[in-house]
Amino acid sequence: MTGVTGVQRNAVSVGFAPVELLDRVAGFARKPEYALTRRDIAHWIVTTPGASALLPELRRELMAIGEPLSAAFWESAEQLLGRIETGEATVGQVRKWLEASGSEPTQIIGLHVWDDEGERRPLADRLHAQLVDHLERQVLRGAIDPDRLLAHHPEAHRAYVAAQVRWLHERMPDGCTRMEALEDEQDEEFLADWDAADAEALATLDEVLADVGERPVPAAELHGACDRLRAGLRDGAPPYDLLATCGGVDAEALPSDDVELWLVHAAGVPAPRAAPPEHYAVELVSASYALDHADWLCVVAELARRGPGAPAEDTDLAGYVDSSDVVDGELEPGDVDAIASGFLGVVELWRALGAVDEDGRLTALGWWGLPEAQRRVWAAEDP
Repeated sequence: MTGVTGVQRNAVSVGFAPVELLDRVAGFARKPEYALTRRDIAHWIVTTPGASALLPELRRELMAIGEPLSAAFWESAEQLLGRIETGEATVGQVRKWLEASGSEPTQIIGLHVWDDEGERRPLADRLHAQLVDHLERQVLRGAIDPDRLLAHHPEAHRAYVAAQVRWLHERMPDGCTRMEALEDEQDEEFLADWDAADAEALATLDEVLADVGERPVPAAELHGACDRLRAGLRDGAPPYDLLATCGGVDAEALPSDDVELWLVHAAGVPAPRAAPPEHYAVELVSASYALDHADWLCVVAELARRGPGAPAEDTDLAGYVDSSDVVDGELEPGDVDAIASGFLGVVELWRALGAVDEDGRLTALGWWGLPEAQRRVWAAEDP
């Protein structure tokens, strides 16, 4: 659809019934009828209950004002609505059909993912609207062919994507490309969400620790663990080489204070300060990095509640996550297995720190230290 003009609208409306459906579409799109596009019509169709019964009338109204759209469009609309009504249509199929309007931006373009309407941050929302306008102009020029997109024509699809890529990589007045600006905003959003998750997890952990009560520092156990830690870090043998990258401290300039030495390396387990040595299995390291706030919160909270002697092998820790009352939601069996895999390498590092003993149970040092290390991670403290 190239846009209904006011002249066309007035010229053909004499002697015809009011174009009621187009009025509804215009209200939905929040624009005047003369500015409606094929994309607007497509969005209205997939979001309006019972739209399949309204297609014939909508088609007649568009024909009456000289904007009939193509036979391919109406045929594809009928087919898609049929699949939607029978529950056979997928979200991806609906998305692809909307993109075939020629002015619906591709959801994933390069490394950027467009959020749904109402969920975009201000810059992304503004640039998305500008990109829609840009694509609509390309459709009017014939540079993008919606019917060929409907037919899944490779060249048409390449032209459609290329038009978006070129536009996103154009520089704005400040010298930054639109894509760079979107990535910066996305990074800011991620960091803000992460900080909020840190604060929420810390508040919940503090409530649990307040209920648990005093957890004294086991001075002798801490001193012995730190002697072993210093020797292992200077030697550089596994798993101390991994602990070194977690803590990010020069082995030749280790903190002299035992509490500081222990906590900086214990806090590096859930929040590593550097990439692991190359000889470590990618699967093992990646699994531990995949653990989220809820996983760490459930485990540390339950260990704090249970105290020294609590089972602390990887399967035990996954069980604590599965049965925890400190976060909402239920896990699938496969999720529990994945969490256990994530904690497999963690337990090995906790053993090296003396937080877990050779029998796979929490020590007095771990009871005191693991919650304190986790608190420092979420409080963004630098031990």
